[in-house]
Amino acid sequence: MKVILLNDVKKVGKKGQTVEVSDGYARNFLFRQGLAVAASEHSLDVLKKENEEEAAHQAQLKAEAEQIAEQLKELELDFKVKAKNGKVFNSVSTKQLAEALKQKGITIDKRKIIDKDPVNTLGYSHVRVELYKDVIGTIRVKLVEE
Repeated sequence: MKVILLNDVKKVGKKGQTVEVSDGYARNFLFRQGLAVAASEHSLDVLKKENEEEAAHQAQLKAEAEQIAEQLKELELDFKVKAKNGKVFNSVSTKQLAEALKQKGITIDKRKIIDKDPVNTLGYSHVRVELYKDVIGTIRVKLVEE
């Protein structure tokens, strides 16, 4: 029996896939657990429409991420740190970077920052941020001595 999976099912398939399973498995497990529906013409049309809507939504998210990446190119974050003779005593963490960006009007999750090491050198540094799949922005960070 052909079914459309509504959720990921271990050793069967992922959400949205059309798979062939035995009749008993479909009726006794997949349908009762709400994990799948029978693959009819109507359900296949609904699946196709949902896939198109999801593709359009993902394209919109990617466009927004590219726009944010352009904003980040022009942005520079300045931080004052304690230093003596060129040696920095405290560094700028990913959390501080995310908060500084939020103050500038750009909301980015600190876990999306690729360069996990704290910024701890005086002068300019570049920190990469993954905004979307294959869309990476660069933040220019400047550390100055207090």
